[in-house]
Amino acid sequence: MRADVFLVEGGHAATRSQAQRLIAAGVQWRLAPTLPWHAVAKNGDDIPAGAEVQLLDAAEAKYLSRGGLKLEGALAASGIAVVGQHCLDVGQSTGGFTDCLLQQGAAQVVGVDVGQAQLHERLRADPRVIAVEGLNARHLTPDTLHDAVEEALSERAEAEPDDNHTQPDAPYAWMRNGGLIDDDYDDSDDAQEHEIEAFKAERAAKVKARAAGELPTVRRRRREHKHTVIPAQFDLIVGDLSFISLTLVLPALVPLLSPQGDLLLLVKPQFELQPGQIGKGGVVRDSALYAVVEQRLRQACVDAGLHTVAWLPSPIEGGDGNREFFIHARHAAAV
Repeated sequence: MRADVFLVEGGHAATRSQAQRLIAAGVQWRLAPTLPWHAVAKNGDDIPAGAEVQLLDAAEAKYLSRGGLKLEGALAASGIAVVGQHCLDVGQSTGGFTDCLLQQGAAQVVGVDVGQAQLHERLRADPRVIAVEGLNARHLTPDTLHDAVEEALSERAEAEPDDNHTQPDAPYAWMRNGGLIDDDYDDSDDAQEHEIEAFKAERAAKVKARAAGELPTVRRRRREHKHTVIPAQFDLIVGDLSFISLTLVLPALVPLLSPQGDLLLLVKPQFELQPGQIGKGGVVRDSALYAVVEQRLRQACVDAGLHTVAWLPSPIEGGDGNREFFIHARHAAAV
């Protein structure tokens, strides 16, 4: 079996891309304790079924993605304590940041992503995680987020479910059992033929509307989330966004940050600069531009009513080779 596939199926890596990073860091295998180890040189190398695998550098496997390692370093550098906090993860994707927050002791993580079905199943099944999909961070408001979270915690049910007991008794229903009646039988309450036909037509129309998804529905909390509390504001907001400048997102995040809360966002300079400032392959090659990005984001924080606590280098480069940073901010009034 291919080495990268073997690592995923054996539970050593969450994704093939993570497995490939583990292989780059060093992986070896052997078939028995008395046999020698064999180094995995490339992703397509074969690892036999039943082989014992050893990761020479397991750091890549600590979280579901490298984002977790980036956030771990930023949390340590900023001194932010996550234990017991209610967090918002903007740009949740597969869940690297969310995974890190949970391992650091977060009480709850609400994740927002413009994409669909990207969050890893392990996190999707965690009751501490609420995944909101198809929502652009730029358009977040307290109301839209609250409504989207409620939708994520709920299921839809027909506003007027079928009631099998609503069909009227057909004329002479008593005859179905071969019954006999006496002179005192009163048939004034028996349904008329036209009532039966009207009922059948109504039921057929409802079946057609259901198939077309046109029936009105109501939202009901799933049983497992009946007592889940949705915070109006968050103790910690983290974010890993691509293809958008953070200057466009900051104004939407400020109302969601609690008065004493912390904002910790990953800064990707290639999305904060003009196209002419970015080199081939989308890599920022002029290091002097990093100061331009920093100043631009510091000013964006000021304009949004935030105070920049720290500008931190990311402990890990971006996957494309770009240098990345974290900006740590709080409400200016709280400083």
